[in-house]
Amino acid sequence: MASDDLKRAAAERAVEEHVGSGMVVGLGTGSTAAFAVRKIGALLADGTLRDIRGVPTSARTAALAREVGIPVVTLAEARPLLSIDGADEIAPDLSLIKGLGGALLREKIVEHAGERGLVVIADESKLVDALGRGPLPVEVEPFGWEATFAYLSQLGCEPTLRLEGEASQTGNPDSPFVTDGGHYTADCFFHDGITDPAALEDEIRRIPGAIESGLFAGLAFSAFVAREGGVEVIEAG
Repeated sequence: MASDDLKRAAAERAVEEHVGSGMVVGLGTGSTAAFAVRKIGALLADGTLRDIRGVPTSARTAALAREVGIPVVTLAEARPLLSIDGADEIAPDLSLIKGLGGALLREKIVEHAGERGLVVIADESKLVDALGRGPLPVEVEPFGWEATFAYLSQLGCEPTLRLEGEASQTGNPDSPFVTDGGHYTADCFFHDGITDPAALEDEIRRIPGAIESGLFAGLAFSAFVAREGGVEVIEAG
């Protein structure tokens, strides 16, 4: 089964099991989350769901939600019961690394505001024995970012400034990638892995200029992971 088919299967199963009429739902960002947004829109369109409102975690998710007919609200207007989003890495205890899609700060704000927390959707390639297989994104203030990177490196990682690359909106692939909030992103490589995500999350928060990290510890209560043989549901705890 192709990767997109697996992502779609996980997303649609999560929506079917956790989204009901009258709910406010946090809408994640990224290719897997987009399948969940489209599924909610389809269920609204055919009348299976009614009176759903979405709190998007990025401008592109807000645009997609409007496109498929999901009314969009802000956290000032309503708090989500739960959020549905993808992840870049999922540990056995459902601690996560998120943020390769460039929206980690807004994702964490919305998903932390939910009454129940986060439902994670992914294909089996995202499962890891311990976090840190890939980079840990950290959203940073552009002012003085070099100093912030120096402090991050003292935590045992190698921080790299994320660039716009081939998807550049400015025509300059070597310019820094800028989040919806106007921040830079440090992709931090912990070559020895991350043994205590919650403690590392606290350490990063104490660094001036480090606004938020892609460590999501204690937020996910359920994960829907698609494999060739079907969708596995993993519950926290």
